Parts: sequence; structure tokens; C-alpha cells
Amino acid sequence: MFTKGQLIFAIIFIILFSLIIGYSYIKDSRLHNVYYKNSYVILIVFIVFISIIATYSNLFR
Repeated sequence: MFTKGQLIFAIIFIILFSLIIGYSYIKDSRLHNVYYKNSYVILIVFIVFISIIATYSNLFR
């Protein structure tokens, strides 16, 4: 299936990639608090909108 070298590379890549993504998120968390204050409201509106569409599509089948 995979050689030993490919598995070692995949494991190292996943670990380093996760660490870099985590570091970037922590570093940018201050900016997220400033620029994306009420982003959860948009998520809730989107979920409600999709739910309404799904409900109507099931009602009129």
C-alpha cells in the first residue's frame, strides 16, 4: 500500500501542517475578534434560510 518513507512523510506533514494552522489561528485571533464580531448571526440566518427552503421543498412534493 504505502512505503515506510511515505508513511513517515505523511505523519510529519500532518503534524507540521496542524501546528502551523494552529499557530496562525492563535496569532490572528485578536483580529478575528475585531473584524468578525457578529459573524455567528450570519451563520444562524443562513441555517434558518436553508431550513425554510428544505421545509418548503418537502411540503410541496
